[in-house]
Amino acid sequence: MKRISLAIAACAFAAGCSPAAEAPAAAGTESARAAAAAPAGHMAADSMKMMEPTAGDSDATRGYKTAMSAMVKTMPAYVGDPDIDFMAQMRGHHEAAIAMARVELRAGEDAEAKALAQEVITAQQREIGIIDSWLARNAGNAPAAAH
Repeated sequence: MKRISLAIAACAFAAGCSPAAEAPAAAGTESARAAAAAPAGHMAADSMKMMEPTAGDSDATRGYKTAMSAMVKTMPAYVGDPDIDFMAQMRGHHEAAIAMARVELRAGEDAEAKALAQEVITAQQREIGIIDSWLARNAGNAPAAAH
């Protein structure tokens, strides 16, 4: 059950990072037409702006936003190999999950949430070790970077 909860949390986390997770404007409205015409970088810029800490944020919110922002800014380039891309991108997600879990341990109040945060840290650190080992053995087989 714990693995299922972690998997659901990881999917929700990944979905929240996706521009597709943004609520679409009503079809036919001016904002819908503007959203459709906006370049992809515009949506990415809006998403990045949402992740930047603001003066009104709580310490925990600043911590979560900082973790997400750092993840997006430091993700490695795709190389065109599905296995290497998966492993490298998952490593970045795991680092962000650990940073967010540390915020929960520091600022959270609910014992169940804090226990899950500790489980996330333990599991993701172990998985980062597996990923790093796999990448050390396989990353040399990657084609030239495809951005």
